[in-house]
Amino acid sequence: MNNSVPGPEPVLDRTHLDDGGAPAAEGGSTAVEPEAEPQVPEITFDEQFYPARPRSLRPTARRRHFMPGRPPFDPDARNSVYVEWLRNQSMLGDAKVLARQLSGQASMWQNPYAYPDPRAAVEKASVWFTAYPLSLITRPGQTFLAALGDAELWEAFQQIGIKAIHIGPVKLAGGVTGWDHTPSVDGHFDRISMAIDPLFGTEDEFRAMCEVATEHGGTIVDDIVPGHTGKGADFRLAEMNFRDYPGIYHMIDIPESDWDLLPEVPEGEDSVNIDVATERALQQAGYIIGELQRVIFYEPGVKETNWSATPPVLDTNGKPHRWVYLHYFKAGQPSINWLDPTFSGMRLVMGDALHSLVDLGTGALRLDANGFLGVEKSAEETPGWSEGHPLSAAANQIIGSMVRKVGAFTFQELNLSIDDIKATSETGPDLSYDFVTRPAYHHALVTADTEFLRLTLRLAREIGIDQASLVHALQNHDELTYELVHFTTKHKDDLYELDGEELTGAELAHKVQQTLRDGITGEAAPYNLVFTANGIACTTASVITAVLGITELDSITEEQAAEVRRVHLLLAMYNALQPGVFALSGWDLCGMLPLDRSKVARLMARGDTRWINRGAHDLMGFDPSAQTSTSGMPMARALYGTLPEQLEDESSFARQLTRILEVRDEYGIAKSALIDVPDVSQRGMLVMVHQLVDGGQEVTVLNFSGQEMAGTVRSEALELGSEVTDAFSGEAIGTVDDLHSFYLQLGPYEGTALLVTPPPAEEDNNDGGASGAFDASDEQGPETYD
Repeated sequence: MNNSVPGPEPVLDRTHLDDGGAPAAEGGSTAVEPEAEPQVPEITFDEQFYPARPRSLRPTARRRHFMPGRPPFDPDARNSVYVEWLRNQSMLGDAKVLARQLSGQASMWQNPYAYPDPRAAVEKASVWFTAYPLSLITRPGQTFLAALGDAELWEAFQQIGIKAIHIGPVKLAGGVTGWDHTPSVDGHFDRISMAIDPLFGTEDEFRAMCEVATEHGGTIVDDIVPGHTGKGADFRLAEMNFRDYPGIYHMIDIPESDWDLLPEVPEGEDSVNIDVATERALQQAGYIIGELQRVIFYEPGVKETNWSATPPVLDTNGKPHRWVYLHYFKAGQPSINWLDPTFSGMRLVMGDALHSLVDLGTGALRLDANGFLGVEKSAEETPGWSEGHPLSAAANQIIGSMVRKVGAFTFQELNLSIDDIKATSETGPDLSYDFVTRPAYHHALVTADTEFLRLTLRLAREIGIDQASLVHALQNHDELTYELVHFTTKHKDDLYELDGEELTGAELAHKVQQTLRDGITGEAAPYNLVFTANGIACTTASVITAVLGITELDSITEEQAAEVRRVHLLLAMYNALQPGVFALSGWDLCGMLPLDRSKVARLMARGDTRWINRGAHDLMGFDPSAQTSTSGMPMARALYGTLPEQLEDESSFARQLTRILEVRDEYGIAKSALIDVPDVSQRGMLVMVHQLVDGGQEVTVLNFSGQEMAGTVRSEALELGSEVTDAFSGEAIGTVDDLHSFYLQLGPYEGTALLVTPPPAEEDNNDGGASGAFDASDEQGPETYD
């Protein structure tokens, strides 16, 4: 966390800008200078990464450094020096400067942009490493960004098959109070500036990281947050009612005559969450739209509604204002208004996106909190329309189009219903995070039963989700999310069947959630913790230890660690051996266990249990003596070792993962299409049938149970007489019989990819072709069923 005074941080110099952001004529202008004839002996990084962009068109941020120390002026809106200090840090001001340098340039029209293109995105980067700045161990004195630009790291990634790094948010975040910078309240997802946080490195290191990635056939995926900011300079100027800044946010200026409706703000706080009664009173008075469809991060006495009120704040004329503002997430994350007449919020977000792509050099952006970009008043006594709103779709289309326009792609990490994922995929981001089957494959592991997983995969197919448009992930920095929004919102009254019971969507979600809580928290695994109503704080490895019956992490043996690795590889197979992006983290690559809660008690003080799953890890063995990351995150225990150690061991997690990714790449599974999720002969079996780009088929078969499995794989999509071959070993498995099936054996927690090759055309005949009988190698006993 960065607790430094923001004055010394680099900020855009707009001292000589007019109100519209246009460069003035006098000295210090930010106008692009005419280009002299360059004498460049070899191609530059910009020309390599953006070949259509002339050299002079990379927008530059004219930054100036304020003198360190606290200025001798009061941080008051009536003080023009303080207001100008805030303006020089604001994201809206930065966006104006960048936009003026890009407007009217031919480089903005070189790429198609109207529609999402998931397979083009998968083609660019199909396997991602998801980094978390606070937890990565670096070389002594090395920054996070320099570590991610380290050639040794990229050489290891290249060996494994990792083609992109999603770096996580690294720009300044948190807030500004007076002259002071306050720390982030949500892992740097409360952004307040386009400047790189010095905690993570410099802009030069960021650009160097992008260059090294390109040299190794990879790319960098950055973040923007179109749903909210932190309480930085932009929010403080909005509170001051300064120019266009209130238009950035969903905030309502409550007249002083109605301040009696508002709660008192405790001393030392800059806002207070309003309770349900106050929310209703303000709605009835016509000020806010009131209750929304859900309260994310609900916690009694902390966040009971999505609205907070400020204390009186003076504007530049000395007039006091009290505001009520919307925040879908934490109080320090005020929501951006995408339909204000000033379009200030839209300009801020677009500027942030273009800064990352065309200035810093990234190739893709994650859109955080992008499903909550529209709110609308509903009928009386009905929650306001805040999810699945057409404005969110429209805003996402604008963002996605702008990013595609400069040759990059976007993905959204947002927990939506399957219907909403389908709707946003038609015009918005190129890819969406798979929040639907992610809790379902954990449920399959906990229960040794894939029924719910098959249900979710089939629902997605029925609704029209292209699996290639999804990011299928192991662990990231968040909890194991199990909200199951599809079943708890739009489809809460629909009927489904699970384990022989007919359940409503709401009942189904509750049953699955309770099963996961019982199976991987509490007595089964006291080291994992529930996180609010969203999910469970844990690592992939600690989900597996719970399933294996290990209650004490300190006593894990080498044999148990090997069993954890086996199950971990099964989960990697599930995510990798299907269409779309496969993502994993350092916690996965090193087999990290969660931290003891006592080590992060201060961070968990307000109830955020996710800190236990964010333990520091030394991916490359850069600093074997380190006990914490540079940011102070305690080191967690690794079961698998560093990547250099693993790449020397053929039995290691990383080396076996490499083989999985080689098969995935060799046969184009990432760009295939899921065509069937058939019924199975054993409860723990999962079968996914994929149509490959070359016309063949691939069948992923997984055993989510700890028992040997022998039985039939049957799918109407399999053609009679097709030859079945193991993609890993090249071994012939059998022939598809006249029941469209073949026989297979799998060990406990084992999986495989099978190639299905149709018979030659000349062998086809009217009586059905080849015999469906098993050959001798298949006659290993009858089919087995649970």
